Formats: sequence, structure tokens, C-alpha cells
Amino acid sequence: MKNYFKGRHFQKDIILVAVGYYLRFSLSYRDLVEILRDRGIAVHHTTIMRWVHHYGPIFKLLWRKQQHATSQSWRMDETYLKIKGRWYYFYRAIDNHGLTLDFELRRHRDYQSAYHFLKRLLTTYGRPDCLVTDQYGATLKAIKQVIKNGLLAKGNHQCSKYRNNLIEQDHRLIKHVLVKSSGFQSMRTASKTLSGIEVMHQLHKISQRAINLFGFSALQSLTELLAN
Repeated sequence: MKNYFKGRHFQKDIILVAVGYYLRFSLSYRDLVEILRDRGIAVHHTTIMRWVHHYGPIFKLLWRKQQHATSQSWRMDETYLKIKGRWYYFYRAIDNHGLTLDFELRRHRDYQSAYHFLKRLLTTYGRPDCLVTDQYGATLKAIKQVIKNGLLAKGNHQCSKYRNNLIEQDHRLIKHVLVKSSGFQSMRTASKTLSGIEVMHQLHKISQRAINLFGFSALQSLTELLAN
């Protein structure tokens, strides 16, 4: 197993608790400083921020290696968030069980963004039996192109606002974690942080499908992810 904590001044469990709590709950970096200080651990809030930015992409990489589709009925949609006063768009896809398939932060909500996301989604997991999207023009244009490319069967695409409620609700859970955030200063740091939040959200959703007497543990879940 690769040592992702070599050279760190803090122990692995301290780092994973700080990062895991930030990605799981609506906490600010200063909230985490207070929580850790009450447990005898002195760490600066910018240190925790650097941990989040460093480990978010690592969690995403490991998650992608282990990820596979468990359902052939998918929902694809995009939500928005602000970075330094400008709107950016977060493309996401989940299956009908609510489990995350893929995600990507893009500068624009246009044909190129939708096509790039859909192409990677379909190339990674193959053809679904059902792909539900909204009726946004750029998305529909991208759907036509992936159908033309043979990545999706025409009859397997549906436009349904009602059936897309599942992913709309899932967007809210992701955004809830960011409520106490001071905001993103760049697309790069936003993408790194969102990667960690998405992976943590997925780990929690998976845990809810299994019987666990003691409930979900951010530390345990991240430890297991890093061990694989």
C-alpha cells in the first residue's frame, strides 16, 4: 500500500479525521481547529485546508479505480456554484439507487461541457438501459451526438423532470456541506474540494445500504479507501 502520509507532521488518523469531517459535514476550517483543539491537537486552519486540497484528488483517483455501475438506469444533470463571483457548473450522474457514477466541474453550461461529460460517462460504464436528463438544449444536443457516435441507443434516453428529482435532491446534499465554507478562490481548489466531498458522499450512501450496528465513520471509510 502506498504511504500517502509520508513526511507529514501529523499522524494519519488526525489528518483523516480533519479532512473527513470537513468533507462530510457543514463545518468551516476554523470549526475543525476548535474541535481538534478540544482534543489536545493544535493545528492551523490553513493546514487543514491544504490537507483537503491535497487528499481530495487522491480520494477521487482511488474511488474511480474501485467504481463500477451497479444499475443500468441513470440520471444526469448539472448544478451551479459561484467561484470568485462567477458561476460555474458541476455536472453529475447517479444511478437509480442514488449512487454516484461520475462528476466534473466545468466553466460553462454548454454543448461542449455536456458532451465531454456524457462521452466519458458512457465510455467508462457502457450503454445504460435508461439515461434520464432534463430538456436543456445543450444537453439534448450532446445526447444526439453520443447517439450518433454509437455510445447510446436512441430509445434509451428519456427527458423527465419528475424522474430527475432524484439527482436534484442529491445536488442539495452536496451543496449543504458547503454552507459554512468561505467560498472558493479558484476553479482548481474548487475541483479538488468537490472531489473529496463527492467521494465522501458516495461512501456514506454505500454505507446506508449495508447493515452497520455503529453507523457511518468518516475515518474508517477513508482508511478502507486508502488501503485498497
